[in-house]
Amino acid sequence: MSSNTIPSTVAISVKQAQQHIQDAVVPVSDGVYVNLHAGLNRVLGKDIIAPVDVPAFDNSAMDGFAFRAMDLQSCDRLTVVGQSYAGHPFQGQLQFGQAIRITTGAPMPEYADSVLPQEFAVMEGETTLVMNNVVVRPGQNRRRRGEDIAAGSKALSKGKHLGPAELGLLASLGLSTVPVQRKLRVAIFSTGDELRNVGQTLDSGSVYDSNRVTLQALLTQFGAEVLDLGVIPDDEAAMEAALKQSANQVDVIITSGGVAAGAADFTKKVMEKLGRMNFWSVKMRPGRPLAFGSIAKNHATEKTYVFGLPGNPVAMMVSFYFFVRPALQLLSGSHIVMPPTIRATATQAIEKKVGRTEFQRGIHRLDERGNSQVSITGEQGSAMLSSMALANCFIILEPEQENICAGDTVKIMLFDGLN
Repeated sequence: MSSNTIPSTVAISVKQAQQHIQDAVVPVSDGVYVNLHAGLNRVLGKDIIAPVDVPAFDNSAMDGFAFRAMDLQSCDRLTVVGQSYAGHPFQGQLQFGQAIRITTGAPMPEYADSVLPQEFAVMEGETTLVMNNVVVRPGQNRRRRGEDIAAGSKALSKGKHLGPAELGLLASLGLSTVPVQRKLRVAIFSTGDELRNVGQTLDSGSVYDSNRVTLQALLTQFGAEVLDLGVIPDDEAAMEAALKQSANQVDVIITSGGVAAGAADFTKKVMEKLGRMNFWSVKMRPGRPLAFGSIAKNHATEKTYVFGLPGNPVAMMVSFYFFVRPALQLLSGSHIVMPPTIRATATQAIEKKVGRTEFQRGIHRLDERGNSQVSITGEQGSAMLSSMALANCFIILEPEQENICAGDTVKIMLFDGLN
């Protein structure tokens, strides 16, 4: 853990908590090779050095006629002597005053350096290309060998998130396998005697555990492998056994519930016994209690990182998005990538307490002029999962902001990209 430990008695800002976590996380070092088609949404484990030029030869950027531009200085007609199609190049060299028909992607013949697009071509008969008043710059509409990626250059950097474009680029280099970071392994469990699994019968005072279902979905969407340890009762020995059981099997442990001050909250005591932990009161809503730390693995100096998240479902989700998810990105060898924020006009008044960051759940729409507008989803209680299910964005209100009036501009983060 970082030596810059923040005392648990101090209420800290969202940015302070994020920075402390990010300073402490060390990426996993082991990787694997996977089939190119299995590389989607994985993190690149090594720099990719191009083994070949892309494109592999000079080729035409469009359908038309290929020729040598300098010939136009002394002649206004070119003789068409052949053709070059993709996969079927022209055999031979162009002589003075000659041109060939060429299609997009087809190899440029030797000595040809320019292409006249088909739509600008004027023909006399079948073999004479009229070039009167045609202005063509040398090299126009020609793609040079290696202009996209040169052999020996770095095509992609380690840590790059692999999407469709990156996989296509790797395919253009002829690579059938790709080095990636292994998937993160994450253990989850909930704490509380009142919790029941979905499918069980509720008795007096009990509730269904939605947090594990939510967490498993969030982690699966992220691309992690999940170990579900179920519901742990409010018992110190059970909590200690769950942490010990999973610490050597996974990279991260995420618990929900049991991090606030309360008689039945054993999380803090057990975490401090097994590892180095910080318990913070974060100046935010929803979510306030947050635990973060690590447990040393038995066999090495490696650590298993532990996050103790609030038990209220919305507070748990907000804490995951803004604390856990960035840490998982770093741990997987990637960079922190959050969806961009945009500005929107509030359509209604929003209550806001100065001094804390608030993540209100919002519905973003475009008005008839295409301007962004946002409204809250209704009641914003931290236990109300319906406020998340109805929302398509977070309304992010900074600590210094006061109550928002209808018509004010606010910052929002769209859920698109939060995966």
